[in-house]
Amino acid sequence: MASATKKMKEEATCAICLFLMTEPVSISCGHSYCKLCIMNFLENLGPAETPSNMFACPQCRAPFQLASLRPNKQLGSLIEAIKEMEHEMSCEEHGEHLHLFCEDESQLICWRCERSPRHKGHRTALIEEVCQDYKEKLQNAVTNLRQLEEECMNLKVFTTKQISEWNEKIEIQKRKIQSDFKNLQSFLQEEEKSHLWRLEKEKEQTLKRLRADEATLEQKSQEFKSHILELEEKCQGSAQKLLQDVKDTLRRSWAMTLERQEAHSLELHTVCNVSELYFDVKKMLRSYQVNVTLDPDTAHRELILSEDRRQVTRGCLQENLDNSSKRFSILPCILGCEGFTSGRHYFEVDVGEGTGWDLGVCLDNVHRDVGVIQKPQSGFWAIRLCKKKGYLALTSPITSLYLGEQPLVVGIFLDCDVGVVSFYNMTTGSHIFTFPKASFSDTLRPYFRVYQHSPLFLPPPDE
Repeated sequence: MASATKKMKEEATCAICLFLMTEPVSISCGHSYCKLCIMNFLENLGPAETPSNMFACPQCRAPFQLASLRPNKQLGSLIEAIKEMEHEMSCEEHGEHLHLFCEDESQLICWRCERSPRHKGHRTALIEEVCQDYKEKLQNAVTNLRQLEEECMNLKVFTTKQISEWNEKIEIQKRKIQSDFKNLQSFLQEEEKSHLWRLEKEKEQTLKRLRADEATLEQKSQEFKSHILELEEKCQGSAQKLLQDVKDTLRRSWAMTLERQEAHSLELHTVCNVSELYFDVKKMLRSYQVNVTLDPDTAHRELILSEDRRQVTRGCLQENLDNSSKRFSILPCILGCEGFTSGRHYFEVDVGEGTGWDLGVCLDNVHRDVGVIQKPQSGFWAIRLCKKKGYLALTSPITSLYLGEQPLVVGIFLDCDVGVVSFYNMTTGSHIFTFPKASFSDTLRPYFRVYQHSPLFLPPPDE
């Protein structure tokens, strides 16, 4: 190391002043000098020595012109580095070269420092002997910090994903709440605003915590990158620069950790059971409950009724039934015996865990011997469960329904005077769907379409 430094100093020494060059300039032959030295040298030459404005290099006597002088910036940078190395390599106390490393003090020292009382009995070694070992330690520290940085970035990506998932959950829940409120009466509108406000507040509170975590992880990532850069610069520098405060650097490197944030729950606390916001829906609906039984004269030939006419099952075709004009001959449907022309009426249907059914009301004069499409324009106000599409409202076009829980008992509410037909999940007491207001032109009767392996049961009002 010392010989290499000596060689560099020789190359950077001005041949005129014999000191390290100041503002080095090069001439056409390649030799370099201090700018001031070469200019003074040229000024002191006589006319006989400078024919045709040509000068001779002080070292090799090669001819050159004054215009060929060029600043040598690379040499200037090398000289600055030599000066810095000379400053670093010299003991401030004794002026000797720092060629030893004290393990106990983690300090670069000279031979005189080694013999001083301060370092007496300390473990010392030549810097060349310990440099590689500490370089490996620094590289291990870099590896560890890179692993921490990678884990930090993974956590940041996970946190960003949580934010996206949280926003998506918020949007889904918001649409559900808005849909529930839209289909209820106007006096619940203020409650809707309240719930949406709470949901928004919950959203912001959780997002605030998640974004704080994200910002903390970003800051920690920058700290890791900064420290990695510092260690890499040490590893790429001189041995003296590498060992300067190396133990403190290593202590700081290994002391850096990645604090794992507490996982935030993405479970929603703002839930909306609209039916319980203002009154007991079940109690209100059942105050209008009527006793509904099934009309065998309207039953399709595949439908089998219980003796009390409260349960219907789909089975094999029955040939022994009369050919009543009231009977459904195409679709496996049946009507209730009761007819409604005015007032409010409510009845329930136990659908159990059946996989398919149509429930609602229809006009008494609907076509029963053709395959009509069940919709309000054809005299049907009904909802459906089918295996492929789930829950549907038979509007035109059909409306998909998104229910949080499977209804085991469905309630049908009819207000003949206002023109409203509404459906409720009586398992939870929540609203399912309300058809747009209509004007009924004929008597309305309970309507049922029965599917295979999905019997329907009409519980008595007192249940």
